[in-house]
Order: sequence, then structure tokens, then C-alpha cells
Amino acid sequence: MLLYIYDKRCPAFLPFQFPNINPSWFPFHLHLSPNMESPIILNYFTSSLSCFCMILLYASTLNPVFALENCTFPAIFNFGDSNSDTGGLAAALITPTPPYGETFFHMPAGRFSDGRLIIDFMANSVDLPYLSAYLDSLGTNFKHGANFATAASTIRLPVGIIPRGGFSPFYLNIQYSQFVQFKSRSQTIREKGGIYANLMPKRDYFPKALYTFDIGQNDLGEGFFSNMTIEEVNASVPDIVNMFSTNVKEIYDLGGRSFWIHNTGPIGCLPYILANFLSAQRDSHGCAKPYNDVAQYFNYKLKEAIVQLRIDLPLAAITHVDVYSAKYSLFSEPNKHGFELPLVACCGYGGEYNYSNSVGCGGTITVNGSQIFVGSCEHPSVRVNWDGVHYTEAANKFVFDQISTGAFSDPPIPLTMACHHV
Repeated sequence: MLLYIYDKRCPAFLPFQFPNINPSWFPFHLHLSPNMESPIILNYFTSSLSCFCMILLYASTLNPVFALENCTFPAIFNFGDSNSDTGGLAAALITPTPPYGETFFHMPAGRFSDGRLIIDFMANSVDLPYLSAYLDSLGTNFKHGANFATAASTIRLPVGIIPRGGFSPFYLNIQYSQFVQFKSRSQTIREKGGIYANLMPKRDYFPKALYTFDIGQNDLGEGFFSNMTIEEVNASVPDIVNMFSTNVKEIYDLGGRSFWIHNTGPIGCLPYILANFLSAQRDSHGCAKPYNDVAQYFNYKLKEAIVQLRIDLPLAAITHVDVYSAKYSLFSEPNKHGFELPLVACCGYGGEYNYSNSVGCGGTITVNGSQIFVGSCEHPSVRVNWDGVHYTEAANKFVFDQISTGAFSDPPIPLTMACHHV
């Protein structure tokens, strides 16, 4: 919106650009023309000004977001991989050991980071507790949602699953099946009453909940580490994205209406890629360009799919979130954001990127006859990468701060308004 102020002391119209202006901010009542094309002249006087001003208001654009109220999400149901796993894989198969969790929880807390994840900050921002992992049977409270994500999860069924491979058996179709069971059984438990009833979400929470997704990175990683060429991994992307769309549609059919979908991050900037593909072309910031190109192609096809989902699911509010760009800024301008050594793992051992396939964060390695514990760096709060694959709490907080405002979203709405159609 463009605001022109005319001051009799200096007879000229002075333009001021206010891209996010809201008419309700003014201390007078605005009568705006229906088509917002005609200028409206308003008289305005205040004792704080020594002169009488005429204000000419011309609205070339109005952002409808500022007319919306914040959403009230009673629950969050999350689907994903290690970027948003709050304890699923730890409960079922592999438990992180110290120094995981050291920054915030001061102990391993099921997260593959030194502290909180983006999903933790998201829950806090809408006044909900941290999400309990669906697979965790100890001390869990599902009243305000459940987390079906597990580290190492893929969208498609992976070729090799733990313990005979590196990927989780709880791929996205399984996470959806778990949600179906949870939705049904949680209501049975509530109807029976007793001590567990209040640990389950109310029936009307499901259509009002926020459904969040952060998955896809491991589908690309599986291709890279199974000796597929870059072209072959790219060729697999449409099928991966189609399977993702199928799961979103199925959750919509069960009543889900508000969807917050992350694209995948710059996988070519992560030490586990950099250390394993040393000959890959580097970009100007040291990231492996071909691998980031695949991630960007995945994101392009995902955005196309979301456009189609909005057509197919007319009652859904679907927000597409460009976490790739937010994360990449940590590698392209680390100093600007208070970070250093973005390509080097904080917790790891060996080589230029402090990452090795032979020993990981929290493990031990024998060097010259001595046992060395692989611990964290001195200041995780200024580091981007935690263990070669995952981000530090500080980096997760930075990304959350960027994406929660809507600056990286399509449509450009903040997290707190993600229930609205715009």
C-alpha cells in the first residue's frame, strides 16, 4: 500500500511505501472504495503535530493476511524423518547416546541433535507441549498430538532397513497407517474413561489440528549411497513426490484440513555428503552442487504437487515452506547469522569435515592404542551442523525464526495463521 502525505509547510505529496499496512492501524475510520483503485482523501489532525495534514491513501495492494485471526491449533500431528523425530527411532530401534541432547535437555532425549528441533519450536510457538513420539510407550501424553516421524525414514519403502540397512522401517505409508490406528484407538480409550482418557486428543481436535511434514531427504540419500547416478536419482523424484501426495490426500480424507509442508534442505552442504563424495563439484560456498541440484529438483516437483493438491483438496489450507532457502543461508552467509564453520560437524571425528563413516558422534575410536570418545565441539551454539547429518539446536532455532513468519512460505502466511485459505 502506498501512502502519500501532504504537508502545508512543504506543499508536496510525499510517498511512503508500506507493503504490510493495515487500515485498522489508523486512528480514524477509513472508507475505502470497493475496488481499492481510487484515492481517498482523509482529514487528520493530532495535537502532537503542529500542522494540519491531508493524507491521500492509495491502495495498490492489500495483503489479506493481516485481516486474519491467529489459528487455535489444539494439536499437531507430525510426519517425517530425523529432522523432526522427537523419539520414535529411539523408542523402537536406536537410542542416541551422550552427547546428544546436551545443550537443552542435558541428556539424550530421542532427538538426533544437541537439543531441540524445528518441530519443538513450532509446538511452543502455538502454545502446545513438545510432541510425544507415537512409538514411545513410556511417559507419553498424546492429548495435544503425536509425532509419527522416525529418524532415517523415507517416503518410499527403502531397500535396506535397520538392522540390515541404514533406513527406518517406518516409512511414510507406515506412519500414515499408525496415524489411522491412533485416530481410532485414541477415541476408544477416551470413551472408556479412566486414567488414560485425558492423555488422548478429543475427537474434534483432528479436523482442527495442524498436520506437519518434513520428509524426503533420505529418499535422495538412499539413491546417492546405492551407486545411482545423479540422473537416476532425479528420475526417481516424480514417483517419490507422487507417493507423498497420496499420503496427504489420505490424511485429508480422514478429516485433516491444515497442512504445513517443508521442502527438503541443501543435502549437498552436509558433511556426510561432502566427506563421501569428495570429487563432486563445489559451489562458491563449498557445498556439493550436483547433490543440491537434486534437492532443488525434488523441491520443484514437490511445489508442483502442492499446487495440484490445492485443486484436489478444496477444503485444505496447504502451506508450502521453503526450508531449503532458510537453511542454505546458514552456509552462504554464516557469519552474518552468528555461525562459523558451517560445513564441519560439531560432533564427529576425522578429516576436513570432522566426519567419518567408521565412527559417529558419541562413539569411541582407537588411535595409537588409546580410546578416544567422539564428543561435541566447544561451542555448539555457533555451529550449524551437529553430527554430519543433522543440525544443531542453534541452527534449528534460526531456521524456525525464519520460516515461522511466513517469509519463506507459499502462501506467505505465518505459522500461527496456517489454518486459513489465502
